[in-house]
Amino acid sequence: MKAPSFWAEEGITARLLSPAGVLFGVFGRWRWRLANPVKAGIPVVCVGNLVAGGAGKTPVALSFATLLQQKGYATHFLSRGYGGTIRGPHRVDSRCDSPTTVGDEALLLAVVSPTWISIDRVAGARAAAQAGAEIIVMDDGFQNPSLAKDLSVVVVDGNYGFGNHRLIPAGPLREPVADGLARADTVAILGVDHAGVREQIPDHVPVITGKLVAGPEGSLLSGRRVLAFAGIGRPEKFFGMLAELGCDVVGSHTFSDHHHYRKEELLVLADEAQNLDATLITTAKDAVRVPAADRGMIEVLTVTVSWDDTSAIHSLLCALGR
Repeated sequence: MKAPSFWAEEGITARLLSPAGVLFGVFGRWRWRLANPVKAGIPVVCVGNLVAGGAGKTPVALSFATLLQQKGYATHFLSRGYGGTIRGPHRVDSRCDSPTTVGDEALLLAVVSPTWISIDRVAGARAAAQAGAEIIVMDDGFQNPSLAKDLSVVVVDGNYGFGNHRLIPAGPLREPVADGLARADTVAILGVDHAGVREQIPDHVPVITGKLVAGPEGSLLSGRRVLAFAGIGRPEKFFGMLAELGCDVVGSHTFSDHHHYRKEELLVLADEAQNLDATLITTAKDAVRVPAADRGMIEVLTVTVSWDDTSAIHSLLCALGR
């Protein structure tokens, strides 16, 4: 699904759906009150968010795992495998797994570190530990109470913030902001804080800041005409990044988050790009959902996190210990 536009603002639709959001929140609190989180036996870093999609948690998880590996830790990812069919525990194999079986995010994570898919997070953590993991980085799972976390990082898009501050389906929130921040060990704000996120964070919760930056291929895009398409939480962020890189964005197409592209769709996009004398381009997350045989017709823009204070990230991770 695409994030509804009314999630970003107050309006009649949000107010009408608010009772359903209240029930959603009651269910979430009930889950936490009945929960008895299980320790994995090794440190668990959870990178999550409070809103549905688009905050930047996967790039942050990738960044943390890379830093942990540089420190010598055997780091494994643990994910639910959203959009896939495998329940797990299952170790992702990029050679034979696909987005339909393990989800798109898992395939991106597996490029950096061993990655486990498991609906049962405790079983997934145990499988990772048995396979030699010294630290687990969870991509998402902040709202899952089954597995105890040693470091919980809430990622927030500085431009979007918490939307209209209402719970799903009236707004983008997975849980009330106060509830989520009460469990957070730190908050990572990505991008300029136009939404006033920092002002809403309790004084005792550390804040780290950074931004998403284009990969090395970004330097080759300036001045080029591009036709962009994306099926992510907030595709306008991708289109905006292309414009900031100096691209002439002659057209853009949005698809639902985690959309699996069909050859017919891609051929239509390729024809449009040819007619516009433009390069067809998408995100790395979208690219893994493009059939392998058709990836040659598109270019891919990768992103990484550039932290404002890398030493603050190292301090967080060093506190985990071996």
